[in-house]
Amino acid sequence: MAMMPQSLAVPGKPPGGRPGGPDGGLNDEMDERIFGAAFDGRIVQRFLKFLTPYRARLAVAFCAVVAFTLTQLSIPLVIREAIDQALVTDTQDGALLDLIALAFLGVIVLNLIAMYIQETIVGKTAERILFDVRRTMYVHLQRLSMSFMDKTEVGRLMARLQSDVGALQEFLDTTVTAIGDILLLAGIVTVLILLNWQLGLLTLSVVLVLLIVRMIWLPLAKKAFMRARQTSSIVNGALAENINGVRTVQEMIRERVNFERFEIKAADNLRSHLRAAKFSQVMIPIVDTLTGAAMAIVVVVGGNMVIGGSLDVGVMVAFIFYVQRFFDPIRSLTIQYSVMQRAMASGQRIFEVIDVPVDIVDKPGALALDQIDGAIELRGVTFGYLPGQPVLNDINFRVAPGETVALVGPTGSGKTSITALIHRFYDVWEGSILVGGHDVRDVTQHSLGKQVGMVLQDPFLFTGTIFENIKYCSAEATRDDVVAAAKAVDAHGFITRLPKGYDTMLEQRGGNLSLGQRQLLSFARAIVADTKVLLLDEATASIDSHTERQIQLALKSLLAGRTALVIAHRLATVRGADRIIVLNQGRIVETGSHRELMAKRGLYHRLYAMNYASFDDIPEEIIRQAAADTSAT
Repeated sequence: MAMMPQSLAVPGKPPGGRPGGPDGGLNDEMDERIFGAAFDGRIVQRFLKFLTPYRARLAVAFCAVVAFTLTQLSIPLVIREAIDQALVTDTQDGALLDLIALAFLGVIVLNLIAMYIQETIVGKTAERILFDVRRTMYVHLQRLSMSFMDKTEVGRLMARLQSDVGALQEFLDTTVTAIGDILLLAGIVTVLILLNWQLGLLTLSVVLVLLIVRMIWLPLAKKAFMRARQTSSIVNGALAENINGVRTVQEMIRERVNFERFEIKAADNLRSHLRAAKFSQVMIPIVDTLTGAAMAIVVVVGGNMVIGGSLDVGVMVAFIFYVQRFFDPIRSLTIQYSVMQRAMASGQRIFEVIDVPVDIVDKPGALALDQIDGAIELRGVTFGYLPGQPVLNDINFRVAPGETVALVGPTGSGKTSITALIHRFYDVWEGSILVGGHDVRDVTQHSLGKQVGMVLQDPFLFTGTIFENIKYCSAEATRDDVVAAAKAVDAHGFITRLPKGYDTMLEQRGGNLSLGQRQLLSFARAIVADTKVLLLDEATASIDSHTERQIQLALKSLLAGRTALVIAHRLATVRGADRIIVLNQGRIVETGSHRELMAKRGLYHRLYAMNYASFDDIPEEIIRQAAADTSAT
């Protein structure tokens, strides 16, 4: 694509580009409508697809978990043998005790090795899986249609790429531990029943209380964790919006008002996280209390059984160890459940982004454009951004190969919408758009981007060198190509005066250059792209009159042999066009050259009088009529 597909500020869209305006009053509603909010039990199943390439690694990790669990179960049994066979018996056997001590040491070493293997493999694999998730989201976001980007806050998307994926990292780090805890629980229950089923069942009776508590706790905890994640997204969205609009905020002295509104969102986020934290921690004292109750059962009942001779001392000691270990994984799982629930909420939101449909897709068998003559034709085009609210109505015109046509008209008349449709950022409702004689819906988007270049009013430069930014659209461009393009738009002079010339690093969005200089670089980038069709959307609006004269000279060579569609209110650009098309309320009202349109004394004449001539020379009735035409749109 010749120019980066930015989210266009298109007349006719909802105010502010997103419902709710600057306050984001409908942001929650929009988030729900786009992404949904219901818990989906298929999240884990979908997430398992990301684990498929790492099955061998995870199999080794699982074996390590099993080995670790077996060693945990073996330790109390070794202690039991030491007590019953080597210490309590009348014939104490020192050699047997030494053998048991060596066995105990072996179990401890095996326990450490298994834990090291599982932690190492799981940690590295988790990082690789998260990389795959982020890459999948990034690739999909780049393909999403402008209609989606127009309605979605950047901050919310960033939250899903960063915070939500980070929550998955917590989940991956604890998943293997959770599996080990579940295996350990099952193993402990089995061993307790085998050692003494009466005492085992009596001890495990406290688990029924825990199950009842968790049945009450689970639905409340799920709701709290989801709410905490949603409020974090809202805060991130508000923060990103205010950072991006900080210049406007400071110009309009809105710091205090914006802070108060942000504080409301941040306070809601704080309350939701405190509530989630409360549900995360409330189970811990309950589990500790039940642990104490189970220990008391073992001591009282088991002690009486030992006194009565129906239970060995070693078995009772093993019971104490197992009961203590039994509630450790329960306590751990309680904490991990909070992490898992956050991960489920985050996983839901991640997959909802991945599942957002791409509206603009290549049709099967789409043609890849190679060489075209550059002709543009709109046939009966009707289009709008909201259902039932068309921005363009039955637009028909043709731009011949090599012709330069200017689009003029009051704000909201549909000029920028036409350029967006030609680049197929959106699809028309009715009619068709042809580039080089081919319907844009019948060709691949990639090849269309190679033929159609755009230069927008607000130039977007990336963090990197000037050289990298100018050759952004053409990886094979040489330094000579870049320098020639810069000279063509008279940017070479100011570039060479910079400390490192073409290797000067640009700050975010080219903040260390003036707006006019950034626009000159975007012109040079368009030259390097060497597209057959060039769309200029108010491309000279940010350039002073002296620079504009230089640009006009550069445009003559730039537009030579190219088809150009120019949106401009600057007189020099409009007068230099081969033909001018005047739009009003989404319809073509006039067509002709500058001289012809001035002679008609219609809308173009009134707009010209309003924008370009001296107000001392304008009849009052023309000013009133032009103002009425503008306000009517």
